[in-house]
Amino acid sequence: MTRPRVFFEISINNQSAGRITMELFSDIFSLTAENFRALCTGEKGGTLHYKGSKFHRVIPDFMCQGGTLQGGTQSIYGERFKDENFQEKHTGPGILSMANRGPDTNSSQFFLCTTKTDWLDGKHVVFGKVIDGMNVVKAIEAQGTDSGTPKAECIITNCGEL
Repeated sequence: MTRPRVFFEISINNQSAGRITMELFSDIFSLTAENFRALCTGEKGGTLHYKGSKFHRVIPDFMCQGGTLQGGTQSIYGERFKDENFQEKHTGPGILSMANRGPDTNSSQFFLCTTKTDWLDGKHVVFGKVIDGMNVVKAIEAQGTDSGTPKAECIITNCGEL
């Protein structure tokens, strides 16, 4: 089974910053990977699309968080869905993980790690990794602050499946 690959094209302060390509661990996390893939393609319609959304929380030496959709936070399965498992770990830069508000509260929000974040193991589902464009993740990270509010708008201007 070939793992799906998806991409984000990013702008920072209205300037193109490049593309991030991610591989999704669909063989281990079928629900989580499918949710993220479909939100990248926008194939479910309505507001279920990452295109135009922002990285709203960026903390240097930690992570870049995005995924708030026009209609708020929701998944292709409804408002929330369960944690599939915690088999994969937050091992370092480029790890793609679900943001949540506690157990079994996954929706559309995600984060890209910029360092090892092992204290999140067992709390957030790791379901993919950056395979190209880590320089773009670092460019987003450079807009981060200790409070998490980015210094400049970091927007997903386009996204989809490769």
